[in-house]
Amino acid sequence: MCGIIGIVGKLSVSDRLVDGLKRMEYRGYDSSGVCTVVDGQLIRRRAEGKLANLVSVLKTDDAAGNIGIAHTRWATHGAPTTHNAHPHATGEVALVHNGIIENFKSLREQLSGRGRSFESETDTEVVAHLVSEQVEAGKSPEDAVKSVLPQLRGAFALAIAFRSQPDMLIGARLGSPLVVGYGDGETFLGSDALALAPLTQKIAYLDEGDWVVITRAGAAIFDKDNNPVEREITTSGVSAAAIEKGNYRHFMQKEIFEQPTVVAQTLQSYIRPLEQQVALPQMDFDLRDIKRITIVACGTSYYAGMVAKYWFETFARVPVDLDFASEFRYRDPVLEPGGLALFISQSGETADTLAALRHSKKNDQKIAVVVNVPTSSMAREADLLLPTHAGPEIGVASTKAFSCQLAVLAALAAHLAVVKGKMTRDEEREVVAHLTEAPAALNAALGHDEDIANMAHLIAPARDVLYLGRGPDYPLALEGALKLKEISYIHAEGYASGEMKHGPIALIDEAVPVIVLAPSGPLFEKTVSNMQEVMARGGKVVLISDAEGIAEAGDGCMATIEMPKVHPLIAPLVYAVPVQLLSYHVAVAKGTDVDQPRNLAKSVTVE
Repeated sequence: MCGIIGIVGKLSVSDRLVDGLKRMEYRGYDSSGVCTVVDGQLIRRRAEGKLANLVSVLKTDDAAGNIGIAHTRWATHGAPTTHNAHPHATGEVALVHNGIIENFKSLREQLSGRGRSFESETDTEVVAHLVSEQVEAGKSPEDAVKSVLPQLRGAFALAIAFRSQPDMLIGARLGSPLVVGYGDGETFLGSDALALAPLTQKIAYLDEGDWVVITRAGAAIFDKDNNPVEREITTSGVSAAAIEKGNYRHFMQKEIFEQPTVVAQTLQSYIRPLEQQVALPQMDFDLRDIKRITIVACGTSYYAGMVAKYWFETFARVPVDLDFASEFRYRDPVLEPGGLALFISQSGETADTLAALRHSKKNDQKIAVVVNVPTSSMAREADLLLPTHAGPEIGVASTKAFSCQLAVLAALAAHLAVVKGKMTRDEEREVVAHLTEAPAALNAALGHDEDIANMAHLIAPARDVLYLGRGPDYPLALEGALKLKEISYIHAEGYASGEMKHGPIALIDEAVPVIVLAPSGPLFEKTVSNMQEVMARGGKVVLISDAEGIAEAGDGCMATIEMPKVHPLIAPLVYAVPVQLLSYHVAVAKGTDVDQPRNLAKSVTVE
């Protein structure tokens, strides 16, 4: 969440700072601001709400200067108002901050006792005053930052500008990502490579506890013990074009339609088509020794983990524990030495998941990570890195990242089954064949976009919606309900179909649409029985199934959405498409902000 960009440049930076913020809108925010350094002054401009409000402020009251910092804020401490917006400043310093300073109250009390006054309710302003105190006492900016960082508890990425330094910014990170970008006579700071894409492709990722001094000449990086260090400079490969909507109305719509391509790209990394084998990246441990898997994730990634639990246990016969990252550490889980802890994250920076990863590492677990950003913190700390290849995902509601996670997890489950001796060579060939069919099946599912758009008006007026599914379709029901909640603000819940009569059926009436995910197969007859129970109580059913299932279910549905008939292995990938499209078109019908829904952030980098 939040976004940081800093530029030490040769030319005016305010327009480029705002452009960088626009590229981080997907992360979620509710206010924004910039600060530049000009002739020994800190020029600060801030606005609540959308970036357009900041642009309006800058049109009437520009912020000149060749050096500056900027920020989009997602409110944690203090309401999303202008006086709480970043950058925060004193007479000497201005800074922007992602994360949470957990001990800010005690620090604030100490500062107040020393006569410092505050203009905001934020934890961030405390850091500005701490650094400013040191500078006012005669310390250099570098020494000031060195003395303040050890006082901070929590998670932070910082970019700091100094009134007296027209050619220098200082950045620091602990628990929140920060990258350094290298240009021609210019140097940059950013929350991610995407923010810097139009400025440079040459970037270095700061490690935990690093801090950095950037000037026009380059960057000097120091570790948590203040020792000078080198961090590898890589080519980001992120193009500015990657975050253009093209002919699509919203990023979410574009990303839904990219799924056949990105799933194909992802599977190419895990399948050897000539040998018809699943192949994994190199690892320094033997999967045959794994006796138990612990899957940890949040939100949509958690539902991908739920599907993976079915696959691991069905194919490889390896028991799986599954936990929300936000709960994992606090229940003191039993982790037997030598187990595999598997973490799933789009960004690779989710605070809860990253903390759970480190907890597992301390408990002698092998660490596998399914992640969309192969340079992220989780990726760098993994024993087995399993990258998805979804490309930048801008819409806050995850779509293509989810389907690519499923593709990777299916390949991992098959490979684990092979090395465990639970899957024959012929069975592996069959799995590879079905995985290879997935992109075409996704494309066929997308062919029903217009049908789904035409029925969205049936769901849009609802206050409550239920989703039902059995087996691997149960996680899809949960995911469908989450998507509808996220972007249309309709209350929705997902249930295992057989649990309907254990409570949720009390909610059924003619005003409650029920979305049923039910591909034809061994469980279909039971699901139809659950549908009949809903219809008997006036519930309006939308059935998502293949042609065979729709024909078998008979009449009585409010609407049906036909999917291609596919093997059960790839059904979760295919059935993700209609629930994504349905939530998208309902949100469009309701007129909500599809790509940046209220109160949500793309990358949750605080606990």
